[in-house]
Amino acid sequence: MTALPQYEMLTAQGLWRETPQAQRRLVLLSLGDATLVIRDNLSDRAVAHWSLAALIRRNPGGKPALYTASEEPGEELEIGDELMVEAIEKVQAVIESRRPHPGRLRRIGWSLGLVALAIGAVFWLPGAMIDQAVRVVPTAKRTDIGRMVLRDMERSTGVSCHSTEGDAALEALANRLQGISEIAVLPHGLKGARILPGGVVALGTDTLTGPDTPEVAAGAILAALQAQSTEDPLHAALGWAGSAVALTLLTTGNLPAERMQGYGAEVLATPTTMAHSEAETEALLTAFKAAGVSSTPYAYAIDPTGEMALGLIEADPFRGSPAPEPVLADDQWLALKDICS
Repeated sequence: MTALPQYEMLTAQGLWRETPQAQRRLVLLSLGDATLVIRDNLSDRAVAHWSLAALIRRNPGGKPALYTASEEPGEELEIGDELMVEAIEKVQAVIESRRPHPGRLRRIGWSLGLVALAIGAVFWLPGAMIDQAVRVVPTAKRTDIGRMVLRDMERSTGVSCHSTEGDAALEALANRLQGISEIAVLPHGLKGARILPGGVVALGTDTLTGPDTPEVAAGAILAALQAQSTEDPLHAALGWAGSAVALTLLTTGNLPAERMQGYGAEVLATPTTMAHSEAETEALLTAFKAAGVSSTPYAYAIDPTGEMALGLIEADPFRGSPAPEPVLADDQWLALKDICS
């Protein structure tokens, strides 16, 4: 989703506070491709990036306009510039118009199916209920849940990093790796990568500041994919949340964000396991080969001596020859390295 062309260079001032108890301060606002960028008025440093699709207006029709980034108490933004408010409203209308809107018959059929599932759920074991939820939840909802977990992780790590060129590089990296829908770089508290529901990836800055090559970031994602290959990330999330949350998801098609609070910290506290056995190493090497990524840079990133990751170095599928194509172009890699600057 791209901002409307007439608003690409639009900027305005606003009053922003990070928490309900914090004092409001003057900020500069600008529309990005899919985000509202909030910058400190004095330092011009970005302090927040709000998704335009998720932006909530607290006082429709009121002046000045009051916005929040979610339904939960937290950040608040006051905008008095009518042109900026108009731009936000129009972009949100375009985003909403491009979303799929299933017909009434489909909704009725879906509702009847959910009621039947709810009745049957009374007789299910909790594990079976979670299994059923994982089977029927559509891809778009999985991605929404992945973003929900990511926002919960940001409570501990700080808001994910963004820049126009860096976001484009992340999109290119996601397209390069099969099974990944989107990637977010978290500024603090995360090493390696974590795979969240819907193919959403949380990536640590350590993958960008070690060996100067994008193969490290790609390798961290491939290793995380391989580590969770025995369990769907949505299954792991619902297993943590409990069968009652799975039942809510089955019967309503929604998962309230507050029911997942705390899971982000759980994900952060659970590191990606290294491949130790010969079978695990072979499986990881197969993933590197399928993705067209050399395993050697990643091996030295996780073990500079090369001793513990010797199998990934000696059996690198592209050892002695270049990978089929670069993971990222040079300018994309430089933009990605600087995304949290």
